[in-house]
Amino acid sequence: QVQLVESGGGLVQAGGSLRLSCAASGRTFISYAMGWFRQAPGKEREFAAAISRNGGITYFADSVKGRFTISRDNAKNTVYLQMNSLKPEDTAVYYCAASDLLGSSWSRPYDLYKYAYWGQGTQVTVSS
Repeated sequence: QVQLVESGGGLVQAGGSLRLSCAASGRTFISYAMGWFRQAPGKEREFAAAISRNGGITYFADSVKGRFTISRDNAKNTVYLQMNSLKPEDTAVYYCAASDLLGSSWSRPYDLYKYAYWGQGTQVTVSS
């Protein structure tokens, strides 16, 4: 089991940048593929980015491709989401998630049902 705590959210102007962090507890962090999802008010939770357990494979939603990068530091049990060229439509609560299923077999990393563990979320607000 793993516990996740996100940080780094805040208010930023359009065109600006933020870096989100997600710290994981436990000694088996490297067993999990990690993902970032987001949920805007009145909308369903949607996939943003994912990274394989060793960091060798990443996958992005079309809406963030070229603007967001995902990385992880397995020595620090932390995954990051670097968000550049932010737009007002990026405003949402951002959630970190861990998947042992994807850790074993990388397939459909955008599927939120593959993630068993979730953080509490961090708010990102982009002003126009």
